[in-house]
Order: sequence, then structure tokens, then C-alpha cells
Amino acid sequence: MPGYTEMTREPDHNSNPENRLIITAAITGSRNRRDLSPAIPYTPEEIVQSSIECWDAGASMVHLHVRDPDTGLGTQDRELYRQVVEPLRARTDLVLCLTTSGIAGRNLPYEDRLASLDLAPELASLDAGSINLGGGVFSNPPDFLEMAARKMLQQGVKPEIEVFDSGMITAAVGLRDQGHLADPLHFQFVLGTPWGARADPKTLLFLLDMIPESATWSIIGIGKNHLPMSTIALAMGGHIRVGLEDNIYYSRGVLAQSNAQFVERIVRLSREYGREVATPDETRVILGLSTQA
Repeated sequence: MPGYTEMTREPDHNSNPENRLIITAAITGSRNRRDLSPAIPYTPEEIVQSSIECWDAGASMVHLHVRDPDTGLGTQDRELYRQVVEPLRARTDLVLCLTTSGIAGRNLPYEDRLASLDLAPELASLDAGSINLGGGVFSNPPDFLEMAARKMLQQGVKPEIEVFDSGMITAAVGLRDQGHLADPLHFQFVLGTPWGARADPKTLLFLLDMIPESATWSIIGIGKNHLPMSTIALAMGGHIRVGLEDNIYYSRGVLAQSNAQFVERIVRLSREYGREVATPDETRVILGLSTQA
């Protein structure tokens, strides 16, 4: 058409709120200690404070472990979880995801691993298989997975299905087909562990091809893979987990000063890209949770 110039525009990533980015902060983990990074929170008060800093920075969800005050290692102590969960519920609208992992190499009784569910989190981790991790075997046998999945379903807790390799997707879909998990499933890809799936685009595409069409997904890049895998997820419409549980370095050779520092970087990148960050209640909508009153 004479005089007509076709105009092109970048896609509007925010036209649908469900396209917004969920940022999860993994606050402390269970293994790395302060001899490696003095910034790692130990006490309930420190974990609460770090979580609030991440919320202020733009995270809508926190993934929580608690630490034994004597050893500095992870524990599934209900009282310590209560000392974290209650203040966060009183002071923030964060989505809380509590771990059921225990500690790699230590075979906690199943009931102890699932103690965090007594705090009625909106999400809880479900590590969907066993793997060599942290100097030992991270054991998640089928009877534990069925027990954990059933209990989460009964208590209305959404599983965050942790995937370290492709067989864990097969296991999770099998649990769904048996009626132990409900759609839509939410997968957390943990890429770059020494004995797990590689952290690269080809591996991610392979894993994404295996999950149900209705599923949501987020990504963790372990260690040096932290930032590269985050940017890939940002561009591909996935969600991102960052934090001192997964990586203690902000850049090569430079220790991170806080969990919030990681969150702030992802918020900057997301806004430069044109993808807005989800609020906690938008996160609840995206993941099929009940929004807060």
C-alpha cells in the first residue's frame, strides 16, 4: 500500500498477568556453612530478616530450610520452622515453600522430613527421586514419594517438584497418574549439580518437552550456572529461583553479600527485558493457589 509503513513492536510480556516472572529466594539451604560464606542465615531471626529483604527487593516466594543452632546444618525441627513461618506471615504476604528434603547423606525418618507440612505452607518441596548429592546419597525412594505426595494432597499443600534429572519427571507424572498429585504440576529444575542434569539450553529443552502442557516451571542454576540459567528462563517464559542455598558467589570470586542482592539483579534484568515481576498474589494465581484475603 503506497505510503504505508508496517510498524513492528516487541511482544508485550505483561498483557497477561500469568506471563509475569515469579522470583523465588532460597534463603539458607541445609549444608553450606559460614566458613564458606558469612552471609548465610542461620538463626530463625536471620532467616526471617533475609526473607523480608528479598520480599522488599521483589521476590514473591521464599524456599525455606531451618538450621540446627548447634551444628549449623539443616534440621526439620517444627519449633524452628514455627519461629520462621509465623513472623513471615505476620509481616509479609510472601508465598512460603518449606522443604521436606532433610539433609543429603542423612536418612531422617519420613515423619521428620515431613514435619514442615504441619505449618500448612502453600508449597513444599517434593524431590522426585534419589541422586548422589552433597557427598552422599540424597535418598527419595518410591514409598517416601508416595507418602509425601499423599500428605500434601490431603493437606492442600502444592508440591514443588524438584527435578535433578529426567527420570524424576517420569516419576512425578507417574504419581499424578496414580492420583497422588493433582494438575497443574509445578516443576523446579535443579541444573548443574555434580551428578545431575547439565545446566545448558539443550538439557532444559529436553526436560521441558517431558512435562505436561499445563505445568508451570522454574529453574535453578547451581553455582556458576546461577545467572546463565536464570536469563534463559527469563527469555523462555519460565520462573527463576536464586539465593545462597544454590550459589554463594555474586560474580566470579566475589561472595554475595545477601540473598536480596541476587533478587535485585533478576528484577533489573526482568524489567530491562520487559517482563514484569509477579507479586505474591499474582504468583498464587499463576500457580493455582488460593489468593490471600
